[in-house]
Amino acid sequence: MKIVFTQSNLLRALNLVQRAISSKSTHPILQGILISTEEDVVRFVGTDLDFGIETYIDGDVIESGNVVVPTGIFHDIIRRLPQGDIIFTRDDNHKVEIKSHNSVINIQGFDAIEYPDLQTIEQKGIIEIEEGTFKDMIQRSIFAVSQDESRPLYMGALLEKSEDNMTIACLDGYRLAIRSGKIKHDTKETEVIIPGQTLNEISRIIGNSEKKLSIIIGEKHVLFDLGYTRIISRSIKGEFLNYKQIVPRDYEIRVKVDTSLLASSIDRAYLIAREGENDLIKFIIKEDILTITSNSEIGSIFEQVPILLEGGELEIAFNGRYFLDILKAIEDDEICLDFTTNINPCVIKPLNKEDEYTYFILPVRLFI
Repeated sequence: MKIVFTQSNLLRALNLVQRAISSKSTHPILQGILISTEEDVVRFVGTDLDFGIETYIDGDVIESGNVVVPTGIFHDIIRRLPQGDIIFTRDDNHKVEIKSHNSVINIQGFDAIEYPDLQTIEQKGIIEIEEGTFKDMIQRSIFAVSQDESRPLYMGALLEKSEDNMTIACLDGYRLAIRSGKIKHDTKETEVIIPGQTLNEISRIIGNSEKKLSIIIGEKHVLFDLGYTRIISRSIKGEFLNYKQIVPRDYEIRVKVDTSLLASSIDRAYLIAREGENDLIKFIIKEDILTITSNSEIGSIFEQVPILLEGGELEIAFNGRYFLDILKAIEDDEICLDFTTNINPCVIKPLNKEDEYTYFILPVRLFI
C-alpha cells in the first residue's frame, strides 16, 4: 500500500473521522482509523459502533491496500508535519511509514480485516434539508436535551417530518425546545429519536451553506449524507412524550418584551442566584413593568424591564440558568411570554411566525 497525500487534506480527514473515536473503548482496534483505497480516492472511517463517520479525500494511489492506524499518535504526527506532500506506505506486517520532507516516521498499525463495517441502513424515510437550516435548528434546541442517564430516551432529540416541514423537539423535564424548518415537500411522514451527542457533532461538522444534506432513517440507525462524508448513528428506541399536548394553547397573561433587555437583566440576576441553592430568580409582572429579583447569601439584585402587558398581575419564579439558555437561543429582537398561573409553565414564542419555534419552561414553586 502506497499513497501520496497533501498534509492539509490528510489532516482535514483525520480531524473529521476522529470525532467518532471513543476514548472509553477497551478494544484496541476501535481506537484506530481505517484507511483504505478505492480507485483514485482514499476512504477514512472512524466508529465506536454506535456512531461512525466515513469520508473520502483525493490521494495519489500508487499501490492499493488498507490498514488501521492508531488515532491519537497518527493524528498528532500529521498535525505536526509541515505543509506539503506526505508519502504513506504500509508493509505486509501492517507497519506504516510516513515520509515528509526530512522526516521518516514508523508506527505499528492493525489488520483492516478486524475493523467493524459501518451499519447498512434499510431506508424507511428520507429528509432533504439545507445544511445551514439544520445546523441552526440543532444549535437553538440541543441545550434542552436531558443529561439524565436514567432517562435515556430524553438524552435524544425527536426529529419529525411532515410534508414541507421538519421539527426538532428536545425535552429535559424542566424545559422544552421546539424548532421548525422548511424542507423539500414530501407527503410521507416520518420520525426518529437521535442522540443529542450525535446532533452536537453534526452541528460542528456541517456548514452554514444552502447545500443540501440527506437524512436517511432506518429501523435502528440514521444516516446523514453530506456527499463525500457520511455520518451514521444508532437511533434511540421508545415513545417520545407527545409534547404538543403539554404546551398550553391559551394564556391569561401575555408579556411582550425586548429579548436583549430581558436576557441581560436575567444574566445579572443569575450572578446572584447561582450563589444560592436553586438558581432561583423571581418575576413580578405589573403595570407594564417586569421586575426581576434574586437573593442569596452573597447579596440581592433588583432589575426592571419595560414590557407591553396583556392581562393581570403575576408573581412567578424560574431557574435563572434554564431561562437564560432559552433566551440565548432566540435571534428575534422581541418575544412573547405567555402565562396562565404561577404554577403553570411559561411559553415563549416569537411575535410573528409562531410555527418557527416554541420554548416552554416550568416555574419553581414559590413558598410564601
